[in-house]
Amino acid sequence: MDTMKNWAVLFDFDGVIMDTEKQYSDFWNRIGRDYLGLTDLEVLVKGQTLSYIFSTFFRGKIREREEITRNLNRFELEMAYDYVPGVTDFVEELKRHGVPTAVVTSSNELKMEAVYHSHPEVRTLFGPVLTADMFTASKPDPQCFLLGMKTCGSTPESTFVFEDSVNGLKAGMASGATVVGLTTTNPRKTVEPLCHYVIEDFEGFTLEKMLEIRKSS
Repeated sequence: MDTMKNWAVLFDFDGVIMDTEKQYSDFWNRIGRDYLGLTDLEVLVKGQTLSYIFSTFFRGKIREREEITRNLNRFELEMAYDYVPGVTDFVEELKRHGVPTAVVTSSNELKMEAVYHSHPEVRTLFGPVLTADMFTASKPDPQCFLLGMKTCGSTPESTFVFEDSVNGLKAGMASGATVVGLTTTNPRKTVEPLCHYVIEDFEGFTLEKMLEIRKSS
């Protein structure tokens, strides 16, 4: 097996580590209908930071932003956080082989505190958790993943990115990393053109299989 000394693996959070995207889709669909008269807001904001959502769709709407923030904070405290199948086994294998990992998410610190309350092991299982509070540009800009590489001490050529959203996949590709797309949120036909390899989830996925992707990409 190839040496992994200077490699790193970066994980998006929602739809990659936790199977939460359907819940978020329902939430933002309701927000779009109630506040904007839109029926597809959940598609337009998938993978984006709250700051981006507000500046793009709620510019100058201070009262609405405050209401949505309160509702979102309550929603994230009460939502279910269930692991994507196989992800913890895969991460444990990476740890056994000394592969640095990090979470790179468009979620903010407050949301992640809700996650830690439900799953305290996330703090240590995945290495550093980089949130939207740590970067200024939203996906598909690659800034977040480049910061993840810097944090892990890797380069684009020695980094894998696991993503599920269209904007996240585009950001991963723009970063120069090897990108693995998950079909937890979008169908294969949407994901496949935006990454190097597609998986449904992490069941049966191993370090060796990941390295084979790098060799063939």
